[in-house]
Amino acid sequence: MGDMANLFETGRFAQPSDQDEAADEAQEAADEAAEEVRRRLAAEAGDVEAMSVLGAMLLRRGDFDGAESHLRAATAAGDRAAANNLGVLLHQRGYADEAAGWWRIAAVAGSAPAAHALGRHFRERGDEPAAEYWLRQAAEQGHVLGAYALADLLEHRGDEAGARRWMRAAAERGHREAAYRLARTLDRNAGHRRDGRDGRDGRDEGDTEAADEAEQWYRQAAARGHRRAALHLGTILEKRGELKEAGRWYLTSAKDGEARAACALGFLLRDAGDTESAAVWWLRAAQDGDGNAANALGALHAERGETQTAERWYRAAMDAGDDNGAYNLGLLCADQGRTTQAEQWYRRAAYAGHREASNALAILLLRSGDETGAEPWFSKAAEAGSVDAAFNLGILHAGRGEERAALRWYERAASAGHTEAALQVGMARLRDGDEREAERFLRCAAGGGSAEAAYRLATVLDARRPPAPEHELGEPAHEKSECEEWYERAASQGHRRAQVRVGMMAAARGDVVEAARWYREAAEAGSRNGAFNLGLLLAREGSEPEAVVWWRRAADAGHGRAALRLALVCARRGELAEGQRWADLAVSLGPREVGERAARLRDALRQELSA
Repeated sequence: MGDMANLFETGRFAQPSDQDEAADEAQEAADEAAEEVRRRLAAEAGDVEAMSVLGAMLLRRGDFDGAESHLRAATAAGDRAAANNLGVLLHQRGYADEAAGWWRIAAVAGSAPAAHALGRHFRERGDEPAAEYWLRQAAEQGHVLGAYALADLLEHRGDEAGARRWMRAAAERGHREAAYRLARTLDRNAGHRRDGRDGRDGRDEGDTEAADEAEQWYRQAAARGHRRAALHLGTILEKRGELKEAGRWYLTSAKDGEARAACALGFLLRDAGDTESAAVWWLRAAQDGDGNAANALGALHAERGETQTAERWYRAAMDAGDDNGAYNLGLLCADQGRTTQAEQWYRRAAYAGHREASNALAILLLRSGDETGAEPWFSKAAEAGSVDAAFNLGILHAGRGEERAALRWYERAASAGHTEAALQVGMARLRDGDEREAERFLRCAAGGGSAEAAYRLATVLDARRPPAPEHELGEPAHEKSECEEWYERAASQGHRRAQVRVGMMAAARGDVVEAARWYREAAEAGSRNGAFNLGLLLAREGSEPEAVVWWRRAADAGHGRAALRLALVCARRGELAEGQRWADLAVSLGPREVGERAARLRDALRQELSA
């Protein structure tokens, strides 16, 4: 695997021994006990701060009874921190209203934590104006939790600008959830701007800035242990091609229990060639309920021929709510020839809105002769965005002779990049005489890899090409035109007529070897024109016996000129009966001028035979 083998290195760190940890814990407990003794003595001597701190220590420990007396005493002496903690204690005991009273006292005295707690109290009660007032008091004093809670409230109320301001304030003070949510907001806003840009693709400067800022906040949140931020950061890096760093963040997130990150890590490892490690992470994600990972495991076992295991994981994907599981089960059953079961699974996925399942179901019904049942599923899939379904609807309508409806669906599929649909639209435009539009669609199809489109485009360009000018001595005799390049592209993809055409162009240049190569390739693929032209070339080079072999193949395939050539060869050799037979075939095959010549030759051979 090369560099990919250490894609997700995590390193090794020295771990403290159990004895060291136990010693540290004992020392901390001793220090805390000593601190408590000191605070207790000071509190008994009337030290208000000691009362407040001691109450907080006991509250953290869960000693509510011990904490309450100290907190009440400190509160009575005017300690706002004690008033806040007393509110916390009462809230935990279930006395929410009394807790709010003490929080109010502390908040009025300037306690930001109390203002935050009071704001949360009013938010839970549904009093949003009061909640906003107190949360704003906390936020404006720099309380990070208050800023985050205020941002959450404002976002809930639709105040996007205010929510973003306070979310940013919380994030800048280290609140990881705020950093994550700010990144998500920036991501969504950039996406909405792209969607609303009248169909134009790509990013403008504002999108780039928003995406860069979102990535920074994802990084900050992920660095603080936010597993979903690590997942999103990994996704951004993977899209950018920075696979090693993406893998590290996926690994971090997956180890923290994020099933989607474990699934993404599995795909990254599979693409790196490590399917065994990929399967480990997919298994972990699937066991945590990730349907995509379950489907990936199913596909992996299906590739290995382990169909029962594959079916089990596809069912697990369905149980996780992933409709791809039913679709994949349909594919599995169809591959095994279990058509009835395949239809059932396709239907289940199709009814759930799976567009490719709708298309597959329609194809299954069409093959069984149920065209009426197939058409609605093709339509449903096409309307849901399936390009293949749109193309199949075009074929369906064309088969009925409904050319206008067929063209409409072909155009829809072509606009989404379907190569064969673009070819069909191009050919329709040629029939209508709209050569410019035909060229546009043929270029799309040819660029998508269609050999037929490349050939058709070449013929359009060829018909438009002016006659080649006479060249003078010392000038290059030939320079390839665009149409020749398209002919060659089609020929290299095995298009027989294009191969013949490339052979003819090579022969015109005087390149006999190249012409013979293309003619032979076309002829061996079944082209009668290729066989005939190869025979002509061989005959001119003095290889008439081999030329006869290829002419015979062409004539047997229905080539009239090849039959006439064979008749002439036989006549020259004195094989009059054989020559008459080939001449008869040439008359029947045509075209007309060939038939006329063959008829004259046949009559002459008859006279010779009867003489």
